[in-house]
Amino acid sequence: MRLTPRKEEVSAVKALLESEDFDNADQMAKAVIKEVGEVLQMRDWYALAHTWKDGTRGLNWAPFGNEAEAKSFADKIAIGGTARLVKLYSPGVMLANIDGKKGWKGYCQDSECGHAPFTHSTVSAARGACHIPTCPCGQFRK
Repeated sequence: MRLTPRKEEVSAVKALLESEDFDNADQMAKAVIKEVGEVLQMRDWYALAHTWKDGTRGLNWAPFGNEAEAKSFADKIAIGGTARLVKLYSPGVMLANIDGKKGWKGYCQDSECGHAPFTHSTVSAARGACHIPTCPCGQFRK
């Protein structure tokens, strides 16, 4: 699995590494592992769903960071049958849509909210208007 670190991901881990809140390396390592797990939970991934030539279920592989990585893997293994690319949507994003993920890039920047950008209208005169009735924000800020 190839990972290209994103700015907000690096910032989250960097904040832990520079923190004075840890008494020892074990505490810091545990905090970093938990943070990286949460960061990776916010990403969408790809899987290859395989079917043998006779139509029976085959082998499935995941996660892949992008479509090109999954296709490259499929070309290299060549075990027969067909493989379909399946996008695996982030459980972290789904939870953040419910619970909020404040401060995460791509979410509403209002400190009392944290919902996903697709809850803001992209249509005509309503462009940018928030569709969450309980959110005090005026417009999503990229």
